[in-house]
Amino acid sequence: MHNNIDTLFSHLWEDYVSITPSAEKIHALLKQQTNSSDIVNDHVAFRTFNLPKTGLQTLAQHFEALGYTAQGDYNFDAKKLSAKHYQHPDPTKPKVFISELRVEELSDTAQDIIHGLVEQMPADAVNKENYLYSGTHWNVSKAEYETLLEESEYAAWMAAWGYRANHFTVSVNHLNGLATLEDVNQTLKDAGYVLNTSGGEIKGGRDVCLAQSSTMADKMPVAFSDVELAIPSCFYEFAERFEMAEGGLYQGFVAASADKIFESTNAGM
Repeated sequence: MHNNIDTLFSHLWEDYVSITPSAEKIHALLKQQTNSSDIVNDHVAFRTFNLPKTGLQTLAQHFEALGYTAQGDYNFDAKKLSAKHYQHPDPTKPKVFISELRVEELSDTAQDIIHGLVEQMPADAVNKENYLYSGTHWNVSKAEYETLLEESEYAAWMAAWGYRANHFTVSVNHLNGLATLEDVNQTLKDAGYVLNTSGGEIKGGRDVCLAQSSTMADKMPVAFSDVELAIPSCFYEFAERFEMAEGGLYQGFVAASADKIFESTNAGM
């Protein structure tokens, strides 16, 4: 496991931009627009299957070893997901959002495919230093991907992309010169980027102490076992946090908003 948070996040970022070229361009655009030396990362999100070999805890242990602790639990009934978020005692370190698919709630066909994928994965893969950015550990066919896609976009994404950051998130609170999420969205649209409009361009707001928006995922080629196909990869998110009644910026997540953010990797949007 990594013993340095910054090294881990730098590996995660390198892997992420290799399949999300728009994120690197947006990162550069925002730095230029705000005259910032760097962009602060609010959180990074990961996906997995809730099977014994690959459950949420197998990812969380890598962050817990670096001092992160679990802070909040979330449930997404329609998407059959459970999630937790983790924070580090140093507030400048990004938060981490890990979700897992409740595989047992899918059809027998989908469950068989997912079990078949996970069985191909070496048991010790989850303890390797690069687990969080190791990609897939299995062969998956185009037909299997499409079968999963009909039932769960999340399952299909996991089957195709495996272990890596599903998105990084710009902290709007730390951008100089772009005061609000609306300003950020307008800058992105002016530059030709397509935003996720599911549930509105901005999900949440001051009333829930968190406003979020995101680009739609880039399309990148995946080598399936039988064919190469360009499919949605990862996306870039933008979060603006607001003061809570008791003081201090809200640090958690809002399930209703996150539910719509998941759809940034939808192929059909």
